[in-house]
Amino acid sequence: MELALLGGRPVRERPYPSWPDYGAEEAESLLSVLRSGSWGGYNEKVEEFEAAFAKLHQVAHAVSCANGTVALEVVLRALGIGAGDEVIVPAITFISTASTVLLCQGWPVFADILPSTLNLSPAAVEAAVTSRTKAIVAVHFGGQPADMEALRKIAQRHGLALIEDAAHAHGAAWCGIPVGNFGQVATFSFQAFKLVTSGEGGIILTNSPDLAERAWSYCNQGRRKGRGWFEHYSLGTNYRMTGFQAALLTAQLAKLPEQTQRRQANVAYLRSLLRELPGLRLEDDDPRVTSQPHYLVTLRYHREQFGDISRDLFLRALAAEGVPAQPSYPFPLYRNPMFRRENLPAWARGQTPPQPYESLFLPESERLCADGIWLEHHLFLGGSRDVEDIVAAAKKISQHAAKLRPHEGSLSALPKP
Repeated sequence: MELALLGGRPVRERPYPSWPDYGAEEAESLLSVLRSGSWGGYNEKVEEFEAAFAKLHQVAHAVSCANGTVALEVVLRALGIGAGDEVIVPAITFISTASTVLLCQGWPVFADILPSTLNLSPAAVEAAVTSRTKAIVAVHFGGQPADMEALRKIAQRHGLALIEDAAHAHGAAWCGIPVGNFGQVATFSFQAFKLVTSGEGGIILTNSPDLAERAWSYCNQGRRKGRGWFEHYSLGTNYRMTGFQAALLTAQLAKLPEQTQRRQANVAYLRSLLRELPGLRLEDDDPRVTSQPHYLVTLRYHREQFGDISRDLFLRALAAEGVPAQPSYPFPLYRNPMFRRENLPAWARGQTPPQPYESLFLPESERLCADGIWLEHHLFLGGSRDVEDIVAAAKKISQHAAKLRPHEGSLSALPKP
């Protein structure tokens, strides 16, 4: 049986479920906003969605906004993060987790991850705390909640704000408690590929009425609820969500519980099948995680089990067999060009960062970038056959990896999947 990359028939010829998933519910919800004539951020759908999202996560207050990046910025401003303040963030995360700190004229301080969860290592966080530290941002990466017990204790011991970046973790829970309840505040994203999506969008959850009021005011040009439209009490901007976004999200949110159950069952099945394939490792969930929505399923690639072919060649071969997968981040966030001295914002260039960003080396973060493989959430919205095809394709590559080894240095000579 020839590898598809070398001209053989692929394991799978039908596509996986696509994303976003939508239907008549989304169309009708959008039409209701269209017909209302109230399309902006004060459409009733906005408050309807905020209430539903807060209820799902058992949190008292929700403030919607334009996207997940501005949600983080608003939270940092509401907490008073400013010039020279340090905020501890993981090195494995999207740029917004750190760039929003710089936008507030604070310094991101990168801490390493736990290899088992890809989330912040509590020990690394503890070691990173200084007299200038003001907050910790705990990212629930891939939908897997971070170790909130340990991180909350660290935050309380040092008097730090604890922020949950839950952009991947809609509906996730730790010890039976939904994410969003462990820190002072949490943020979520509704960007095009998120588990609940309106193309763009974000939300802030908090149990603090004061933080909720400050966040709402900043998103609404410094207004206060119940006061005049032309009364502005503090510096703010317009980060409001539109009625159309809220309409989509209301319909999408109703589908989340069933989709989460389907993904959980399929990922559990994948884990059982991978026990027969030592070259790909999927870590067990922390038993304290009581709901994992599986935004990303991260496999660790062991090239010695695949004839010593590189991860990128393996992924090329996997795609040819009909299974789409991606490498993890190309480098930890601190090695992004943005953190070179010449690319830092003007206010920062004459100062000394708390870490030497350009020479920083966090071993677990670096290791993930070298051997991590991501399977996206929509691959697990089908049935057991879809899961079986992932493992069948990987086994096929393992059995015939020797035929790929001569092509290791000449990927461009191979046909594109």
